[in-house]
Amino acid sequence: MKVCVLVKSVIDKDSRFEIKEGLVHFDSYSDRTTNESDNYALEEALLIKESSDQDVEVVVACLGSEDSSQSIKDCLSKGADRAIHILDEKFNSLDALSISKVLKNALEEEKFDIILSGLQSDDIGNGQIGILLSEHLNMSHASLAMETELNGAEKIRVKRELEAGWFQWTTLSLPASITIQSGINKPRYASLRGIMMMKKKPIKVLSSSDIGIELNQATSLLEQSIPKKEKETKFFDGEADSFMDDLINSMANDLKVI
Repeated sequence: MKVCVLVKSVIDKDSRFEIKEGLVHFDSYSDRTTNESDNYALEEALLIKESSDQDVEVVVACLGSEDSSQSIKDCLSKGADRAIHILDEKFNSLDALSISKVLKNALEEEKFDIILSGLQSDDIGNGQIGILLSEHLNMSHASLAMETELNGAEKIRVKRELEAGWFQWTTLSLPASITIQSGINKPRYASLRGIMMMKKKPIKVLSSSDIGIELNQATSLLEQSIPKKEKETKFFDGEADSFMDDLINSMANDLKVI
């Protein structure tokens, strides 16, 4: 059985930044770290490997710049067997749909039985990659996973978090793409032995030419800004019938809630 874990390297949330010409700029010495929910996804893959009576291979896949290499090495040190690093400047600043298409082309030949990903990234927070990838690869899908149970070689049970403190158990046929909620487990630290073994584990680097994909991205980032704190109270005097039209117009055009 082959389990893939999608991992993203992000700027540490405590890093200082400023906005210049409508774009966010971080300090040159800002630290990078592995996306929080991806750590839980990796731990869940390692737990599946350790608890299964099958031969399970855990593969880490990362789309990112050379700065992502430390996150990949951390995953290998914790117990992943090998890694795939998708590295190409053409893949910088992609939207969620384009990222999913790149991952689909890069991972399709691997024929993974399970793909685990963090629920969402700490920097962009779209929360779409696992769902889109399941559609591209024709896989079963479950999101907000709080627990998993491998059921033989063809099925996996997933406990999903719902609203208002409710949970739902569902059974998926493999192959399956599952997005992992933070808190599902307790991520481990890399041991000294794991760090030493990491140096011998293969990291396959893929470029756009290796993947063979041309992207026509339909969205682009126009501007980034700090949310404006504005507060305005508008009063409507008189009988309800006399200001109802003004109220509806204000809700539709000013507040844009109807």
